[in-house]
Amino acid sequence: MKIIISPAKKMKTDTDSLGYYNLPLLINDTEVLLSYLKELSYEEAKSIWKCNDKIARLNYERVQKMNLYRNLTPAILSYEGIQYQYMAPGVFSTDEFAYIERHLRIISGFYGVLRPFDGVTPYRLEMQAKLKVSDLDSLYEFWNRRPAEQLLSESNFIVNLASKEYSKCILDYLDGSVRFITCVFGEKIGKRVVEKGTQVKMARGEMVRFMAEKQVEDAEEIKKFDRLNYIFADELSDENTYIFIKREIKY
Repeated sequence: MKIIISPAKKMKTDTDSLGYYNLPLLINDTEVLLSYLKELSYEEAKSIWKCNDKIARLNYERVQKMNLYRNLTPAILSYEGIQYQYMAPGVFSTDEFAYIERHLRIISGFYGVLRPFDGVTPYRLEMQAKLKVSDLDSLYEFWNRRPAEQLLSESNFIVNLASKEYSKCILDYLDGSVRFITCVFGEKIGKRVVEKGTQVKMARGEMVRFMAEKQVEDAEEIKKFDRLNYIFADELSDENTYIFIKREIKY
């Protein structure tokens, strides 16, 4: 079983807490992307990143000085978004770290696919970014099926906790031999299940923590998730989609 999650825009360097184990598996492709980014003007880079000047200047300077092989942080400790805050890998036990190293994979616009202890450097590059690399019009075209092939070489059972932007990199290349379960976290409003961005990110991080703490190895065990007031909705779910509904808090 492999669990896939999205990266986060906000990143940090932490070379003191834990050392990294390996370089990313698709590092040669990342070198191509970095060479492309280094050739962009500031305005070109900013248009790709779609951010304010402060963030753009920080990331433009990062690109100019970037070294993919030095001062690296384990990927799982490098990302700082809401999902990672609720996952809280900084307080994982040894067994929990071992679990995520075996099972967790991060889909990345810059690195393709990452294991938790692959060494990374801070970057900003969303999978939906429009850029022309090697005569290709998008990162989806650039990465093509390589992240999926890497992931599926490790397992034919995927638990999807990634956003649509990132899970698309895997979904587009599945065949009937792969079991792919997407976890949905929402609220029941009338007959609809409504997902709210921040709440979903919190739940995805909490689900990774739950699976690591419980050492989950079987799909049925995922259904026991009951944190942040979510509960598995059997009547709304099917074999490919596990829906968790947020319960109302009654005072």
